[in-house]
Amino acid sequence: MRLRIWKKAEEQDLVEGCRQGQHKAQRSVYEQHAPQMLAVCLRYVHDRSEAEGVMVNGFLKVFDKIGQYSGEGSFEGWIRRIMVNESLLYLRQNRHAHMMVEVEAASREVVHTEDAYQQLAAEDLMGLVRKLPEGYRTVFNLYAIEGYAHKEIAEQLGISENTSKSQLSRARGLLQQYVAALMDTKKTEAV
Repeated sequence: MRLRIWKKAEEQDLVEGCRQGQHKAQRSVYEQHAPQMLAVCLRYVHDRSEAEGVMVNGFLKVFDKIGQYSGEGSFEGWIRRIMVNESLLYLRQNRHAHMMVEVEAASREVVHTEDAYQQLAAEDLMGLVRKLPEGYRTVFNLYAIEGYAHKEIAEQLGISENTSKSQLSRARGLLQQYVAALMDTKKTEAV
């Protein structure tokens, strides 16, 4: 209990330092949260250098908008939301990669993978998510990982709720296929 109170007080001091424009506080916030926030950005933006740029822009926004952080809820969660929004802004501004994928690109066939998910490491699963086409991956990340509702996703991406739901369904179908293929590969390697 004592450690948790100390960490919260330290976090409040850092937030206050950032509000006052203290570079030392900003550096501490950046150093503490950059690894996790880069992982968030990489879920949406595949190119590492582009994802790093998105993250840096996100931190600039964090420091610019720090006065809007009320202190309620998780500071890390507040930063994460900014990073997700920056990643989505990047995707909207760089539409050269298509957000939608043709129906033929994803089979609707359901693959039975009983306890395959339990056998896969989190790293394997994230690798499979990264293989998804950008539109599917974006909706999947927003819904399954970030916890957005379809209405919020639709607003963020400028698509309909039904499109969000179908993208999620197709993403799940592709992930099932990817998991089945990976499990077959692992079985073959084990023999």
